[in-house]
Amino acid sequence: MDDCLFCGIIGRKIPAKIVFEDDRALAFDDVNPAAPVHVLVVPKRHVPTLNDAGDGDLAGHLLNVAATVAGEKGVARTGYRVVVNVNRDAMQTVFHLHIHVIGGRPLGWPPG
Repeated sequence: MDDCLFCGIIGRKIPAKIVFEDDRALAFDDVNPAAPVHVLVVPKRHVPTLNDAGDGDLAGHLLNVAATVAGEKGVARTGYRVVVNVNRDAMQTVFHLHIHVIGGRPLGWPPG
């Protein structure tokens, strides 16, 4: 998708600090972090929302990548949050499925 921010990052047309990559997913530091660790995990193919992810194989893979990234960033043992915003009422602003991995400080509940 030519106008998708995350597709631009995946295609290396938009710079990002990439922290993980495999054949199906890419993970990069969020440019507007909500905590010391804030990474976005995205599928390499354009999927607008979690509702469009399909049978669960993709979502499961992305969650595994999120856990890997949390370990590499040093928050797996202390704790981290995984967030998926779906559609406008949940404040999804980029319509390419992405998982937020947030940690590195105590996180309040409810999230807001």
